[in-house]
Amino acid sequence: MTKFCLEIDSVDKAFPGVKALNKASFKLKKGSIHALLGENGAGKSTLIKIITGIHKQDGGKLLIDNVEKTLNTPNDATRFGISVVHQERNLIRRFSVGENLMLNNLPRTTLGLVDYQEIALQSKKWLEIMDLDIDPSTIVSELTVAKMQLCEIAKALSLRSQILLLDEPTSSLSPQESDNLFLLLKKIVRDEGVSIVFVSHKLEEVFNICDEVTVLRDGKNACTSESIKNLDRKKLVKLMIGRDEQIVKSKRKTDGTDKTILELKNVNTDLGHKNISFELKKAEIIGLYGLVGAGRTELAKCLIGLEKINSGEVIISGTAITIDSPRSALEKYKIGYISEDRKKEGLILIHNVIDNASITVWSQIKKILGFVTNDMISSRVNPYIEQLEVKTPSIYQLISNLSGGNQQKVSVAKWLAAGTDILIIDEPTVGIDIKTKAYLHKLIIELAEGGTSIILISSDMPEMISLADRILVMKDFKLNGIVKNDHKYDTVSANIMEYIHD
Repeated sequence: MTKFCLEIDSVDKAFPGVKALNKASFKLKKGSIHALLGENGAGKSTLIKIITGIHKQDGGKLLIDNVEKTLNTPNDATRFGISVVHQERNLIRRFSVGENLMLNNLPRTTLGLVDYQEIALQSKKWLEIMDLDIDPSTIVSELTVAKMQLCEIAKALSLRSQILLLDEPTSSLSPQESDNLFLLLKKIVRDEGVSIVFVSHKLEEVFNICDEVTVLRDGKNACTSESIKNLDRKKLVKLMIGRDEQIVKSKRKTDGTDKTILELKNVNTDLGHKNISFELKKAEIIGLYGLVGAGRTELAKCLIGLEKINSGEVIISGTAITIDSPRSALEKYKIGYISEDRKKEGLILIHNVIDNASITVWSQIKKILGFVTNDMISSRVNPYIEQLEVKTPSIYQLISNLSGGNQQKVSVAKWLAAGTDILIIDEPTVGIDIKTKAYLHKLIIELAEGGTSIILISSDMPEMISLADRILVMKDFKLNGIVKNDHKYDTVSANIMEYIHD
């Protein structure tokens, strides 16, 4: 008889205007890694919230070790050995590594004070399991993104978790860091008896690490606990989206004679960039590629006035300019920035969908007519919300109530509505499902064909090679090389990696 450590049996869950789960089922074998897949809005997040005690199902059963349980709070889930590591980091950056790991059960001295020696002793055990050679007194903000991710998993293990849910665990990791993570996940399954639910939109990762797959589509099971050996990419995509995958590649021809719209000359920044020089032509897509921490996002923030450029020149259409804020970047120079961090920088979570999607066009409408109405805003923004297929019961739904992928779509929609001349797009498809990813790729190409100049920042090598006309490789806050892109994956990726490791 197969031993299941977790079972979801015919679970229903509804929210106002939305049936999030409809008789959804899921079975996790003890000591396995099980992929939970589906498009944005398919019900994955809702199912995870039920498993972790945030939501209670309307119907159906949740069983742990073949015994039906009721989870009313996240503490109930923790008590039954269930932990989740979210896509967004949940560590307290000002605290030490040890304090973060032991936060739920801080050891005390006989006088009732926090016992920091015992914190160091206990946390070191869990760090060693994750092969982390870190002093427990190290402040979390000093760690790399990859080490933060591993510390989050170590924290979950310190809670004696036997069921670990990982939500997009590699979204901020380089390929090498992802490979290291997978080795460690296999190790804790083997040595610690942990069972893992793995949520990812990167199907190559699913085939690399997972034993079984459950796919949700529109809140229902497209497949339940299917062995990965019975599937290939084509079959899996069809289960997820109901049709074959569409691969989008840029076929645009650029002869290099187009007008230069943006030029950087020997730019140095307060953040540490040194002598950054490049040109962006009208209607060109240039890629910024590099490992996490290479300085790509930081350069984008300098270009829109969030951080300071202390020397060198930024030239727009032949004129040297100074950008002191994102507002002046948009209103004076028509430069937009789609942030990689939608929750902190891209969206206002306490506002609704239409407010978030229209924030970039208010001043444009007001400048023309002197006032703004809901009808004006809707007519400007709704086409992009519809094109991106944002799943929401209403444009007046709070943005915080949408799935992460649909939040990302709204973040993209607001900049499309702004009609910028230069658009910086930072990790556009992190947390995005396959169908929407293909649509966003098509949209980026169409924007360039329509005359928009695009700076694309992506850690997804196939995405970069599919879309960019030229690829600028960054390392240690410097421009390390430029790769001409003929869209031949093997040769272009090899050329990029030469500059990465140079």
